[in-house]
Amino acid sequence: MKNPMNATVAGTQEERLPNRWLFVIAAVLMQLGLGNVYSWSIFRNPLMSLHGWSIQEATLPFTLCVVFFAVGMIIAGRWQDRVGPRIVAMTGGVLLGAGFLLASQFGQTLLGLYLTYGVLVGLGVGFAYVTPIATCVKWFPDMRGFITGLAVLGFGAGSLIIAPVGTWLISHIGVYGTFAVLGVIIGLLVVIAGAILRNPPVGWKPVGWTPPDNGPGSAGQRDYPPSEMAKTFQFYLIWVVFLFWAGVGLMVISQAVPMGQELAGLSATVAAGALGLMSILNGLGRPAFGFISDHLGRKGATILAQAVFIVTLLFILPNARDFALYTLGISLIGFAYGGSLSVMPAFTADYYGTKHLGVNYGWVFSAWGAAGVLGPIIGAQVRAATGAWSGAFLVLAVLSAAAAVLILIARPPKG
Repeated sequence: MKNPMNATVAGTQEERLPNRWLFVIAAVLMQLGLGNVYSWSIFRNPLMSLHGWSIQEATLPFTLCVVFFAVGMIIAGRWQDRVGPRIVAMTGGVLLGAGFLLASQFGQTLLGLYLTYGVLVGLGVGFAYVTPIATCVKWFPDMRGFITGLAVLGFGAGSLIIAPVGTWLISHIGVYGTFAVLGVIIGLLVVIAGAILRNPPVGWKPVGWTPPDNGPGSAGQRDYPPSEMAKTFQFYLIWVVFLFWAGVGLMVISQAVPMGQELAGLSATVAAGALGLMSILNGLGRPAFGFISDHLGRKGATILAQAVFIVTLLFILPNARDFALYTLGISLIGFAYGGSLSVMPAFTADYYGTKHLGVNYGWVFSAWGAAGVLGPIIGAQVRAATGAWSGAFLVLAVLSAAAAVLILIARPPKG
């Protein structure tokens, strides 16, 4: 197209571009496949039984996958900002599929599993995860929060499909056969959906939408490269807020089954059922808080999520003595946690523009990677030291309060 669309371009030129909702559909499909990360637990016990590995040894592939997920986002974000989303997303699908397939062949040893699932699958997820987010934010400047929430909805919901399918496959063809089957299915899904992605023309905006005169989303908003973003205090502020926000949610998610057994006297099976309901709310929290942030502001949505955390941690979970109250408590945590994954990309775009959003959000997202390691460890250590989950809940509530206070002082960078 010779002339990029802008506020004065006729509707006939609009028709030459694909419907922008096509990219949201592609994003959801991609994220459904990438949500395999949340399903590692279906492999852990069978691997422990097969090889006699300890729980720590069998959990490390997941930890490595989370770390390389965050690393992959930074690499892919920089690459995407240069070449566009399509080739990066497809590369992510190839890496992810190859990681699963190689795990089916070399995952009988811990080192082999660490390298194939931990490193390759983690990098593949990181490459593919960032591309639909950055793409959809560029196509939907009029509803950044909500559309980001829809784009990542599939990531939270993916485990609801992959976990039962993977469990059935393991019972019929074994762990390593399941790795191979999932590698082919998920890899192809991500590659095909990724091939659909493209950025809008330079200067494009939706027909009938006028950017604000100044501030986030305005025509004159500055695009910060990552080197300049790193010089602003706002970057470190939202990084810490994301760390605390995600850390609280991931700690509860990671300990949901043993907490249910201890607090409410649930069996492991019933507690797992509560975790499944929490997963649904986790997915729904993403578009919900994105929508809230578009209407109440990013700060308002962030503070609301922290308030949900605090009330739940101090009043609901400590008194959860049955299935209903316990499920309500962890579901509220999952709902509020899901909001971080829609609000934070929108915050990054609001503050630093969309030109370098891929790599910029990759750096912001490294807070999630740190939270995935530190949150569960801190919660478990406090539980062990105090002898009760109430001590861990208090620490998490303090972190939530700190996140709410920090976000109050946030201001868009000047420049």
